[in-house]
Amino acid sequence: MRAVIETGSKQYIVEEGTILDIEKLETEEKTVLFDRVLAVFNANDIKLGQPYIEGARVEATILNQIRADKIKVFKFKRKTGYQKTQGHRQYLTTIKVEKISAA
Repeated sequence: MRAVIETGSKQYIVEEGTILDIEKLETEEKTVLFDRVLAVFNANDIKLGQPYIEGARVEATILNQIRADKIKVFKFKRKTGYQKTQGHRQYLTTIKVEKISAA
């Protein structure tokens, strides 16, 4: 069974056992419940929400709070001598999907 969830204004396709990095979740708990499920599908059945499926849930376990690799932001304007370099590291939460339940 697969599901499409929304978190951090991004959408992810997940199935049981999936490990993925999402935007940082501000919680101290080890388990998290996603109730913003957009679609649930398996081999025979597809359920689509408008916009979300009522009663559908995805349970996940928080494995780690990390920071992504640094990216460099470089701004440049030719002929004026303007250039600016900046770095950014995004905070991420690593989760493992434990259970998908459709309504």
